[in-house]
Amino acid sequence: MTDLPGRENDPNENPFAMFGNPEQMAAAMRQFADMLSAPQSSGPVNWDMAKNIARHAVLAEGGDPSVMEGERRQIVDALNLADLWLNEATTLPSGVSNPQAWSRSEWIEKTTPVWQKLCDPVAARMVETMSGTLGASGLPAEAQAMAGPLMGMMKQMGGMMVGQQIGQALGTLAREVIGSTDIGLPLSDTAALLPGGVAAFSEGLETPAEEIRLYLALREAAHHRLFQHVPWLSGHLLGAVEEYARGITVDVAALEDKLRAVDVSNPEQLQELLSGGDLLKPEETERQKAALVRLETALALVEGWVSTVVDAAADGKLPSAAALGETVRRRRATGGPAELTFATLVGLELRPRRLREAATLWRSLGAERGLDGRDAVWRHPDLMPTPADLDDPSGFVKGEAEFDLSMLDEEPGEKPNDDAE
Repeated sequence: MTDLPGRENDPNENPFAMFGNPEQMAAAMRQFADMLSAPQSSGPVNWDMAKNIARHAVLAEGGDPSVMEGERRQIVDALNLADLWLNEATTLPSGVSNPQAWSRSEWIEKTTPVWQKLCDPVAARMVETMSGTLGASGLPAEAQAMAGPLMGMMKQMGGMMVGQQIGQALGTLAREVIGSTDIGLPLSDTAALLPGGVAAFSEGLETPAEEIRLYLALREAAHHRLFQHVPWLSGHLLGAVEEYARGITVDVAALEDKLRAVDVSNPEQLQELLSGGDLLKPEETERQKAALVRLETALALVEGWVSTVVDAAADGKLPSAAALGETVRRRRATGGPAELTFATLVGLELRPRRLREAATLWRSLGAERGLDGRDAVWRHPDLMPTPADLDDPSGFVKGEAEFDLSMLDEEPGEKPNDDAE
């Protein structure tokens, strides 16, 4: 109802409609409270606050039930059985020592250390830019000296806003992921699947739940064989992401436009201020292009090897393996909110673009040289296929002479120099 002149009273009118959806308002206020109550952080991002926001984001989208004992047992048994099957498909030893079943909140907690390493460089740039935009950068030098405390406060506010963005992004990812490795990066040393993620992946599929669970467990366990027993690989992948992120700049003009458009009386805008990756833009230097090619090639080779090994391990055991593999490939190749979320975090779409070529190369290599010869390629980054090799897999398999591993035998697990490919 209303008592405004010239308007009839409407008993159905909501006098609080001006404040928007109450649930959205409550969620925005909770996140704003997290920002204000968070203790100061020594780094560019307050990760405790980011984790709290991520957990709230997960809870706001259908909740995050704890893993029941029956679910945990199913996941652990599937990972153990899958790991046993992989012994027939690869010479790399097991990477599964303590299989676990995680809730989405546990995924956030367990993977945060790696996200911190990946996100802090870009976050530091955003915080510096925001503190300059919000603070005293336009003042004369004398005034800037007097505005030191103000600049410190603006830096803290910038860090909280970036932390809010990261928390939202991690919450989005947590609602989509299936395990600790399905985005292609080594986010944890522990092999784990999320029952909620497995259930979401299974929606709309007519395959038995146990078969889907075993197939996804095969993929998780295969990734961990690589990440645990190819010592240079994790550093190679994460280093390529970090190298690319170092070339990211903040679009100051876009940031200023967003800040000017903020209505401080509308807390929902605090939630939307930094949404999306449109504030981050690559410099496209030669160094950054090289890092991107290196990352995309490595992701494709990892995914291609995992696909090849899983198909071999599932052959004769999982009737729907081929269909499930195609579902996973479409999911990885077409991208989705998870890939867009990663672009928000580090300014990069994390997508292996040459999955089929890489899988063809690994299958051909196995047929020509056997499992030992195929898996020996992982012994050193200098032996890995290049983008040109993905163009001509048969040339890589049959062309270069049998590669000589004797020079690597003295320290097969030693990490290479940073500039090694």
